[in-house]
Amino acid sequence: MAAERFRYVIVGGGLAGASAVEGIREVDQEGRILLISSEKHLPYHRPPLSKQLWFGKKKVQDIFVKGQEFYDSHGVEVALSRTVVSLDAGRKTLTDSAGQVVSFEKLLLATGGIPRRLDIPGGDLAEVCYYRFLDDYLAVRPQAAEGKAAVVVGGGFIGSEIAAALHMNHVSVTMVFPGEYLCDRVFPAELGRAIQEQYRQRGIEIFSADRSVGIAREGSRLAVQTKQGRRIEADLVIVGIGIAPATELAAGAGLAVENGIVANEYLQTAQPDIYAAGDNASFPYKALGVRTRIEHWDGALSEGKCAGRNMAGAGEPFTYMPYFYSDLFKFGYEAVGDVNSKLETFADWQKVNDTGVVYYLQGGRVRGVMLCNVWNKLDAARQMILGAKPIQPRELAGAIVG
Repeated sequence: MAAERFRYVIVGGGLAGASAVEGIREVDQEGRILLISSEKHLPYHRPPLSKQLWFGKKKVQDIFVKGQEFYDSHGVEVALSRTVVSLDAGRKTLTDSAGQVVSFEKLLLATGGIPRRLDIPGGDLAEVCYYRFLDDYLAVRPQAAEGKAAVVVGGGFIGSEIAAALHMNHVSVTMVFPGEYLCDRVFPAELGRAIQEQYRQRGIEIFSADRSVGIAREGSRLAVQTKQGRRIEADLVIVGIGIAPATELAAGAGLAVENGIVANEYLQTAQPDIYAAGDNASFPYKALGVRTRIEHWDGALSEGKCAGRNMAGAGEPFTYMPYFYSDLFKFGYEAVGDVNSKLETFADWQKVNDTGVVYYLQGGRVRGVMLCNVWNKLDAARQMILGAKPIQPRELAGAIVG
């Protein structure tokens, strides 16, 4: 079978893939584009799945990056419900699950991430939801009725957000996670414990420093067993324990993989006509001087756009500093840089554990900034991280918000 030829092929139908289409078309309005997605939906924004969709602020039709007319008018062929089963990097060909053989001039791997699964008895039950995709929301939303009970496994971003969403829809929520407090990889202890106490005051039961060791069917319900000996019955079990970068296709093609598909500052892999962007890409984060992988919405948006432009010949290094955000009841934040709770932190509060700025420092330099209920200050936060001069924590008081 002769391979169908495309100038650009994008593997992955998430935000990075959709953004790459826009990037390509900013530079090349003519080259033929194929976007292959394993999902049955057009590319959509993921944050509403645990935020606005639950609060009635958006409907499903509002979350798509672009409508079908955009892809049609921009000369993009979209192949949904397909996966790429093999990639020959040398010959520049790939084969998808429908048996279609495609050749490309430039390829983007925007394969995203795969939800981490519980390696415990019952962890593979069909009723257990590993929450990440639009289909997960569509399956869970009708079940999350008033008076139902849910166990949320995981105390990070997704676990915290989905617990809040369920609670606000009058579902009884119990959280189980091994950390000492919510989002303990990001929040300093004082802040994390304060947020956790707010959850408890709202009626969410939290079993921190514990973990699920088994899940069993109990009639029409599920029962979660924990290491500390607790047995929790629920109508829903939703798991949000992070993702692993989807790198199998890249590794099978001989591309370097190291906590993601290894890419350079132009988001090129070792094969210069193959690029990587989004949750699966490991790239040099220039502002921090480290190689990293970013799993957030703004990362997918900006990396995808840059990769697309470079596939079309722009030759632009990726130097942008992506931010991420979350809303946990009335506590909202935006953060940029390395917000690792293991770093030294300095909190410049206007209202303690509610409104202010948390700085993350290493070696006398600001590495990350979290803006807590403080808005429109991301550029100032980025400038703090880019500052070359060592700084004492006390000098940060009033640096962004006076």
